[in-house]
Amino acid sequence: MNAVDTNVFVYALDADEPIKQGKALELFQRLTLSAGSTVLLWQVAVEFLSNLRKRETAQKIAAGDVESRFRNFIALFPLAIPSARTFPAYFDLHGRFSLSHWDSMLLAACKEAGVTTLYSEDFDAGTDYDGLTVVNPFA
Repeated sequence: MNAVDTNVFVYALDADEPIKQGKALELFQRLTLSAGSTVLLWQVAVEFLSNLRKRETAQKIAAGDVESRFRNFIALFPLAIPSARTFPAYFDLHGRFSLSHWDSMLLAACKEAGVTTLYSEDFDAGTDYDGLTVVNPFA
């Protein structure tokens, strides 16, 4: 099972980073061809919505576009909502790997959802977090 971190979704919108934008869009195209192989993590959805609101405030996108872009985004993959079982994994990952709070939460949610590959530029690429491997799609 795959998951994609918020940064990849943000780059898919970012025309100021055309190389990363192209790679992000290519990754999404590839992942959507394999139905059921990728989940959208709740934390990623919330962070992406926050990013859209920041873009709205900065007048980079119109207020009316926030909802439509978000709807298109969450339609890509099934939404995986974490449960209370995420917290023990969070504490374990946070302690053993010295990760930030939000990175630990993201990896714990991945573990609960059965994710084995997380696409992100925010972690050490190739690192195996107990069967969860991080792949940098921009490398």
